[in-house]
This record gives sequence, C-alpha cells and structure tokens, in this order.
Amino acid sequence: MIETNAQKLKDNIQKVIIGKDDIIDLALIAMLCQGHLLLEDVPGTGKTMLAKTIAASLGSTFRRVQFTPDLLPSDVTGIYYFDQKAKEFEFRAGPIFSQILLADEINRATPRTQSALLEAMQERQVTIDITTHKLPQPFLVLATQNPVELEGTFPLPEAQLDRFIMKIAMGYPSDNEENEILLRFERQDPLVTLEPVLQPEDIVAMQEEVRKVRVEESIRQYIVNVCRATRDHEDIELGASPRATMALYRTCQAMAAIRGRDFVIPDDVKTMAPFVLTHRLMINPQTRLRGRKPEDVMRDVVNVVPVPVESE
Repeated sequence: MIETNAQKLKDNIQKVIIGKDDIIDLALIAMLCQGHLLLEDVPGTGKTMLAKTIAASLGSTFRRVQFTPDLLPSDVTGIYYFDQKAKEFEFRAGPIFSQILLADEINRATPRTQSALLEAMQERQVTIDITTHKLPQPFLVLATQNPVELEGTFPLPEAQLDRFIMKIAMGYPSDNEENEILLRFERQDPLVTLEPVLQPEDIVAMQEEVRKVRVEESIRQYIVNVCRATRDHEDIELGASPRATMALYRTCQAMAAIRGRDFVIPDDVKTMAPFVLTHRLMINPQTRLRGRKPEDVMRDVVNVVPVPVESE
C-alpha cells in the first residue's frame, strides 16, 4: 500500500515540479515519519512551490506564514480575545493549526518567535496561557531559509534544528528541466488545476504502516554506531542527539517502504544519514578554519563506521 500510494503522490507532485525525484522522495519520507523538513536554498528554486504542491496533492489544510523580524509568537499560535457579546474569552487559532504549515524564511524571525514552533513540532500540540490545544493530523512543517543573505537573519538554534528530521537543498534544474519549466508554465500555472490524490487519513494510515518495517538487530546497531561516531569524532564539537538516532531509524524504515521493501538494508542507512544528521552537527573552530564543512565530516563518519554484512 505504501509504495503504491507514495508513487501516486509523487506522480501528482511531478505534474507541477519538474525533475527533483530525490527531493520529492525525501519530502515524502519526512511526511511518513511524522517529521518536519527544512529547505535551504537560494530564492526561486521552488521551495514554496513544492510545499504548496504537496498540500494540494493531499487535500489537506495549508497555511503559510511569512517570517519577519516583527512577527510575534501569537501571530503563529493564536490568541485568546474577549468577546464583548458573549462576555467571555474566545480562542482564535493561528496558522499553526493546519496540517501543512509553510514557515517561509524562518530564519528572519526573532528567536522568541522561532521558539513558538518548538512544542508544536515535537509534541503536536500548542500551549497558550494554561490551555493545551492538540494539532490536526497529519502535521508537517515545511520551513525555508536563504543561505546567502546574513543581514537581518537569526540563525536557527540547535534545539530548533534538531526538530527538523531533515535539511535538504533544492538545487538548480538541469538545462532540459529548466526548458521544461518554461513550457509547463507557459499558458497556466499547473498548481491551479491540481487535484488531490490522497486524503490526510491515508497519510496517517501510511505513517502507522511505516513503523512495521522490519529492522534487524545488526542494522539497528549500525544506526546507533553511526550516530555515536559523530559524538566521538575529533572534528565535531556537538554530535547527533538520541532524537537524531530515532530520526535516522524512522527515515530508513520509510525509505524501505517507498522502495517496496518490508525490511531495512545498510544502503538505506548510508543514504539517509547525511540528510538526517549533517544539520545537527556542530564542527569545531579549527575544522572550520581548515575549510571543512559538516557535509565533509559526515561523509567521513559514514565511510569509517563498519557496515554490517550477512553472516555465512
């Protein structure tokens, strides 16, 4: 069921998004793991379009918040206001009460506003005053940020980054893909006529099925070893957290499921580790001065940790 529905969803998304097969797969994996996705790339590469297309393909509620320095936490979560007619306080829900939330240019908001997402992303609930409100299911945060501009931005703290299951870059299209974009959008925006192919309850059912994908003891230990290796590496100041270990475990299950397998293989771990772990690492100053990036260090970790082999 998962492979069929995932392919149906992917085919529908590709009616709007040209190419980007791997990016679409990663977005689906994040959704199946009940995770959140951070898209970092230059403007105009299709980050917002991807989020809107996923929402339209699912027939789910979609809200967009443009993060700016003057945005307040209550602008995201909602507020209690006094109703003069009813003579009582009423709750007005903010845009976070949606199934897919696009946090556009999230690093332009102040840390106070960024922190308004922490509880929602981890616990799927929002506490306002003394009342806790549950969020709709499924709940997915797609956040974007521009890696080029530094003025007027606030880097995401480690606690915020750790709540994103993956961080990916859209990248520029190829020559043929860019030409196809011009042709596809020449007459009309295809997103306007896009019809949903799955309902939110289908995604919830798929999320439950993903958890049943089998992970052998040797693969599970391999996942643990990869994450622990980031904590002992000489170039890394802050390694992957236990939350990251769980994220890698879940994404490997989801990757196996959309590939039509009911079991995880070592290649799943090697494929997902850079996307799941790299943005959580903090490399030390000496390593940065040598020109090495977290991506380089993560590649070393994956290459060094022994891969489990089938016993004869």
